[in-house]
Amino acid sequence: MYEFYQLLTIAGVFLYWLIIAAISIRVVAKRRSIGVSLAWLMIIYIVPLGGAFAYLLFGELNLGKKRALRAELMFKPYGDWFKKLYEYRKYRPHVASLYGQSISAICEKQVGIPALADNQLTLCSETYEILDNLIEDINQAKETILLEFYIWHPGGKADDVAEALIQSAKRGVTVRLLLDAAGSRHFFKSIWPKRMKQHGVEVVSALAVSPFRMFFRRLDLRLHRKIVVIDNAIAYTGSMNLVDPKYFNQDAGVGQWIDVMVRITGTSVPVLSSIHAWDWEVETNQRFLPEQPKCLSHEDTEITDLVQVIPSGPGMREEVIHRVLLQSIYQAERSIVITTPYFVPSDNLHMALVIAAQRNVKVDIIIPDKNDSLMVEWASRAFFSELLEAGVNIHRFKGGLLHTKSVVIDSNHCLIGTVNWDMRSLWLNFEVTLAVDNLVFTQNLEALQQEYLKNANTVDLKEWDKRPLPNRIAERLFYLFSPLL
Repeated sequence: MYEFYQLLTIAGVFLYWLIIAAISIRVVAKRRSIGVSLAWLMIIYIVPLGGAFAYLLFGELNLGKKRALRAELMFKPYGDWFKKLYEYRKYRPHVASLYGQSISAICEKQVGIPALADNQLTLCSETYEILDNLIEDINQAKETILLEFYIWHPGGKADDVAEALIQSAKRGVTVRLLLDAAGSRHFFKSIWPKRMKQHGVEVVSALAVSPFRMFFRRLDLRLHRKIVVIDNAIAYTGSMNLVDPKYFNQDAGVGQWIDVMVRITGTSVPVLSSIHAWDWEVETNQRFLPEQPKCLSHEDTEITDLVQVIPSGPGMREEVIHRVLLQSIYQAERSIVITTPYFVPSDNLHMALVIAAQRNVKVDIIIPDKNDSLMVEWASRAFFSELLEAGVNIHRFKGGLLHTKSVVIDSNHCLIGTVNWDMRSLWLNFEVTLAVDNLVFTQNLEALQQEYLKNANTVDLKEWDKRPLPNRIAERLFYLFSPLL
């Protein structure tokens, strides 16, 4: 009997190491960044069985067989739709700056979407003004209202938006609402989904979370986009979820969330609508591709904003926004100002910022003083020393959780949207950002960033070097997991 148990033990150990070896080979074969691979190998070997199980659940970008197949079949019809954009007068690459031309070249090759002229952009930075403007536009809608958000949290002005959608549906407007299942879990537990559906609003939960689904799709894939399109003529996108900050995350101890949205009219609105159509079809298998942009009548019409819409996420081309960020930093000649709530950059982005500062580009990074993610907070601090030593300025915003995601390059062009500076946004979530090649809009965004700086403390290198040993240990510990955050 003893020999039987001994044999059983040997077989169990052999099977365990066989599983570990097979998963390790798979990690290496995926050819991701070395940091990500090493982080997963560390987890797999340090945490017996649990690490291997975690990798099977979260280690690979598994969209699910049904969604992946659907997305693959969608490439041609959506690609054909995007190709038609090149026929319009509004596709004017020669009027873009050198920066705009390089960003457009990347996006055209990666996602097949050109930059378009003849847009009018308005930067909105006051939460209640954003919600009031959104309600007003919803109330004036005649045909369609399309929305998708990561978080819809009931309460306050968010309920007023819900009521406006119901009233629009009652008067015959088609309303389609797509919300991330995890981010909007409080919404789906409230009275609003039932009320909306009763009055004709189409409400869909994206990327549902359940124990059964974990065997078929990676559970932490999230729809992080924020898009509103009204009558294919007005659009909103930016960092703000559909929440009233006075009713959202009040017990987190970080203050109210500080956000921006961009209100858009013009040629890029149908492009944002097509992204909503893509997400809706992946989830429901229903296709509602919008009409193409309308041409202005005269060739000499003044060009206002040149906008490049950049979507990313599973099922789409990988790394496009990451590459755009890198190219933006490489091209900077005088200044880079970044605002982000979560700062855990890739090795490439981290090095690009260091090199930019070393070649005398003024680099300012504005992050919240208090963060709602403990792991991200400590992992973020692990990057400070090298950045500060290179001459990068790090500022900690004191006026709440600064949730704005923006980059201004040389006070001349900018990026703004839903993308955080972390691995989750850059490689995992469904995101969208705008590359804007327009001086007036960029100056407005820069002015807002300067307001943030007035309410921020700058991290001093000498003081930072005096931080206690336990803090340094915690930083290094969480830094090891930074590729996975």
